[in-house]
Amino acid sequence: MTDVPDGSGQIPRRSPRVGDGGAPVSGALAIVLAVVAVVAGFLILRSISDGGADSADFPEPVAGASSGQAPDDDSTETTDPDESVPTLPTTTTLPPIIVDGASVVVANANGQSGSASAMSRAIEAGAGFEVVDPTNASSTVPDLDETVIYYDPDTPAAVDVANSLARVLGGVGSVSPLPEVAPTTDGTLNGAQVLLMLGKDKANQTLEQLAPDVLAGSGNVVTVTNPDPSGSTDTTDG
Repeated sequence: MTDVPDGSGQIPRRSPRVGDGGAPVSGALAIVLAVVAVVAGFLILRSISDGGADSADFPEPVAGASSGQAPDDDSTETTDPDESVPTLPTTTTLPPIIVDGASVVVANANGQSGSASAMSRAIEAGAGFEVVDPTNASSTVPDLDETVIYYDPDTPAAVDVANSLARVLGGVGSVSPLPEVAPTTDGTLNGAQVLLMLGKDKANQTLEQLAPDVLAGSGNVVTVTNPDPSGSTDTTDG
């Protein structure tokens, strides 16, 4: 006898394979999920390649915008660099010339005989100031290169008259309150409240020469010569 079983013997049972029974359902589900993943990946890649949105959602780029240049527009108005822009005239309003409320005395402080009298006539006839007889500067005062004006601080209108006189003369060295003792020969103002110490810069000049624009157009700028053409003489050395 041999140990080999004959054909009539019992057939051994084989082990079950994986996938038998419920395995076919799980395989189909895996295939579906794989297809879904492929489709989703395709859609995502397409969305990225299209910029995430339809190009119609964004306006067309303006030419020259990225370089800071204005778009090319034939209707844009250009300015000719050679065409100058007209300048509007400016108007300056100056305060009026004040001649009332204080009288003026002119003192010769330049050493030129008759200059104080000539200036007295000029500011009276040419500008309307009220004047008194001219005088001379004190002997202690040297001849002045620049004219100065003093005013009596106790007379309210004196400072305005003094400043107006300075304008009529085209500007002076200074306008200041009268010192305790007036720098004239007798230490007084002959009853005036404003003292004009006439220096070399204003001596023997007309108001037209000194300040042509101050009284221009008023018709009251006159020319006063020295000596007086009427033949009158000064009672002082003014």
